[in-house]
Amino acid sequence: MSVQNVLKFFKKYRLFFIAGIFVFFSAYFLAFRLNHVEMASSKVQKFPIYRVDTKEKKVAITFDTNWGTNNTKKVLDILDKYNAKATFFLMGTWIDKHPEETKEIFKRGHEIGNHSNSHADFTLISESRMIEEIAATDAKLIKLLGKDSKVFRFPSGSYNEKAVKVAENTNHFCIQWDVDSIDWKERGADIEYNRVMKNVNPGSIILFHDNAKYTPDNLVRIIGELQKEGYKFVTISDLIYKENYHIDNTGCQKLN
Repeated sequence: MSVQNVLKFFKKYRLFFIAGIFVFFSAYFLAFRLNHVEMASSKVQKFPIYRVDTKEKKVAITFDTNWGTNNTKKVLDILDKYNAKATFFLMGTWIDKHPEETKEIFKRGHEIGNHSNSHADFTLISESRMIEEIAATDAKLIKLLGKDSKVFRFPSGSYNEKAVKVAENTNHFCIQWDVDSIDWKERGADIEYNRVMKNVNPGSIILFHDNAKYTPDNLVRIIGELQKEGYKFVTISDLIYKENYHIDNTGCQKLN
């Protein structure tokens, strides 16, 4: 076929060629986009629970108990006075040093959570080490109290998706917080009080450290004021949903 005939043939059927090219590239880009969406959906990140979506005026006070016992009894007495329940996240090494305080927390009806054994950074250690850290603390709780923990908080709140998956696979709910008193910085009683009162909402999880300087006095103010507003103070296990829920990308646990 001569060049002239080829040109005539192309002119005659050029619309078919153009349409074919259009269909080919449309199919290609559609396949690419579908594959991209599928890949993205398979990488949905897992989050710990920062707060709970609820209309009930209930909140969870939590304590990270990492060092000392200077304020422990004082805090427990304040909670008793206001009939408020709380969750204490304990390290295994703290349990070793303070078994009587651990038993007293449990005896008074508060929930004990797992805060690892040695406060290792879960973004830096291996999966097997993560499991060991959680299991070691639970073993100590079982030996001391006859009961393990159901909730876990990452040391320093430091986690990644792998750490969340590993912790959840040990049958623990991973718990963070949406209200931070920053009491460990000890910048002043009013600063800590205002941070809590300005940010608390139904379903909030509040972070304290029981041995911080201003925490006992602020507990009196905060619990007293929030109870006047109709709030109830419950343990983490009494706040969170156990089934038929999802956690959005802000860490809010919601019913499906």
